Amino acid sequence: MTDRIMALLALATMIAFLVVVAAFVPDIDLIIVIILVSAMAIYDFWQTLRAKR
Repeated sequence: MTDRIMALLALATMIAFLVVVAAFVPDIDLIIVIILVSAMAIYDFWQTLRAKR
């Protein structure tokens, strides 16, 4: 259970950091990359959770 909490905390921290970067550097290409990277990280997190059940 602790590993899931730590993984969720790490994912949330990464997304929070990327949101701050996107807010201070509002370049459309960077925002697209940030959205894609965040989506891949969320998908990987979701797949990992489903595999352990």
